[in-house]
Amino acid sequence: MIIFGSKSYLYQLAILTLVCGRCGNPAAHTLKKRVSKFTLFFVPLFAFSTKFTTQCTFCGAEQQIGKEQAQQLEAAQAQGGGGQEHLGAPEPGRNPYQR
Repeated sequence: MIIFGSKSYLYQLAILTLVCGRCGNPAAHTLKKRVSKFTLFFVPLFAFSTKFTTQCTFCGAEQQIGKEQAQQLEAAQAQGGGGQEHLGAPEPGRNPYQR
């Protein structure tokens, strides 16, 4: 009998201050990396899927981003980027600081 399957690992890479594309509030966002690995007899052998996401701590919205954008956000956080960045496009004609 051969036992095989997959296992996912979730890594928190950074906490960033971004303007949420859904609620429009400047809030903390967690940058996460999810790696899925193929396992054989419960031993992880190789990764077959890697996804990066950000999640707003204010409204809970989660948005999938690309590897390049995740690396840029992580580098900006490591350099101590003081400014707020926008994540996603706010709705036209809407003030992002108004509910």
